[in-house]
Amino acid sequence: MVLNHLGNVKYRQKKKKKAFGNCHKSSTGSLWVNLVSIRQRLINCISVKLEHPAAGYRKIFETVEELNEPIPAKVTGVLPSWLGGSLLRMGPGLFEVGGEPLHHLFDGQAIIHKFDLKNGQVTYYRKFIKTDAYVRAMTENRVVITEFGTAAYADPCKNIFSRFFTYFRGIEVTDNCLVNIYPIGEDFYAVTETNYITKVDPDSLETLKKVDLCKYISVNGVTAHPHTEADGTVYNIGNCFGKNMSLAYNIVRIPPAQKDKSDPVEKSQVVVQLPSSERLKPSYVHSFGMTENHFVFVEQPVKINLLKFLSAWGLRGATYMDCFESNESMGTWFHLATKDPAGYLSSHKFRTSAFNLFHHINTYEDQGFIVVDLCTWKGHDFVYNYLYLSNLRQEWEAVKEAAMRAPQPEVRRYVLPLDIHREEQGKNLVSLPYTTATAVLHSDGTIWLEPEVLFSGPRQAFEFPQINYSRCCGKKYSFAYGLGLNHFIPDRIVKLNVNTKETWVWQEEECYPSEPLFVPTPGATDEDDGVLLSIVVKPGADRPGFLLVLDAMKLTEIARAEVDTIIPVTLHGTYKP
Repeated sequence: MVLNHLGNVKYRQKKKKKAFGNCHKSSTGSLWVNLVSIRQRLINCISVKLEHPAAGYRKIFETVEELNEPIPAKVTGVLPSWLGGSLLRMGPGLFEVGGEPLHHLFDGQAIIHKFDLKNGQVTYYRKFIKTDAYVRAMTENRVVITEFGTAAYADPCKNIFSRFFTYFRGIEVTDNCLVNIYPIGEDFYAVTETNYITKVDPDSLETLKKVDLCKYISVNGVTAHPHTEADGTVYNIGNCFGKNMSLAYNIVRIPPAQKDKSDPVEKSQVVVQLPSSERLKPSYVHSFGMTENHFVFVEQPVKINLLKFLSAWGLRGATYMDCFESNESMGTWFHLATKDPAGYLSSHKFRTSAFNLFHHINTYEDQGFIVVDLCTWKGHDFVYNYLYLSNLRQEWEAVKEAAMRAPQPEVRRYVLPLDIHREEQGKNLVSLPYTTATAVLHSDGTIWLEPEVLFSGPRQAFEFPQINYSRCCGKKYSFAYGLGLNHFIPDRIVKLNVNTKETWVWQEEECYPSEPLFVPTPGATDEDDGVLLSIVVKPGADRPGFLLVLDAMKLTEIARAEVDTIIPVTLHGTYKP
């Protein structure tokens, strides 16, 4: 029963604004109580698409100052006694330099946020990461290193010959690590998607060291979404030059913490290489799938034009965004590789229609099949084209109008058969009883995939997905948690049962949450026994920023810790126990 797809309900509160989103079974009691409970469950399960005429969401795209010291939060509700640690999150914090605006959501200079939870008390702290991009911009009062959608130009004080030779040498690759933070060994690194990662102190938030991955492994950059195994081994993927100077994708392995205290990054190695469908145009990759025995790489039709990257960028001040283009005819390819021993399965050629992909939800093996759950956007039009700050800061009606031109989001399940030999053409190879996804062998040896849609709503995206990672990554699972995007504006938190397609929603008027991180209850036996942590912004409130703690089973509020400061949009992060 997918109650949340029934329509658009505007929620107006007459008294105190409370969160809603509880779809659990009602308890026994009087008939009247049960009827009221059932009615409320129906209301709460409907995807409530709040309107935002006040455009308070624009506050999350404004510059903030870092804090000199942690500030105390006002806690309402009761925090679980076992919940003690730090929520670390990355995002943009500076949206203009020298009076000139940065143009894209992914251009703002990186700031790290931390909510510390200890003995029922909460503090909040934030500091800018002292990257080369940030330090030089502050020193010269201008954008010195080109960002995702904002070009850097030569110092206007230099003469024309100096500027020419600056362009001729090309532009520097940014180290603006605003996208994510994760542990490698015993250290924490803030990252973007270039070859630079930045070591930070998770306690003081001080910037420690810039690391160039190109010194250790053959990659031009890696994704902001690695996979980490129980022993601390980290896997990631990035593009590289392969045989005959053609582009390829390398899956790399970083070992866990070393007994001799040496740096695991220095012992990184490439474990397997996957081919690119186009020699000089690699696909954009933001994440990948990993099961117990396989890697899954989805090659999408959004391409990086390498010739444009190397020539036009250096000569005329282009940006990363200027180097993207879409291949309208290639569709989308799924590549498989084995983990141990590592090897590319060249005989398995899976193809489907075009879509944009940023986030994998989970990937697992079952009865000879690999199940791949994805947050997709239909078509080949690049979604990042719609994430310029000028679009996101518009009045609500204009935001909606722009979003109507963008690709439609869907949560999809694809199923890849591992045994493809001696199968007849035109036959559906998928025999899993719980999915309608299909895989059909064609005469050219490719296998055409059609998905099962797990979630879809008009301009309503389920994105920034999270699962009970320590228990379910690479394994069969039931629940995913995500940030709900309403025409690209984050205004709800959603829990999705991937088996029944049932959803639960937390939403509150004029509140803009971030990616919900799942923290399991110690010793839990149920997959969804734990809490969700999300940083929420409520412009206009006395304390406009707060840490929200939700019961992950019921999606009901347990507690919130409010601070007297606006918190800008955050992208990804981690919980440090």
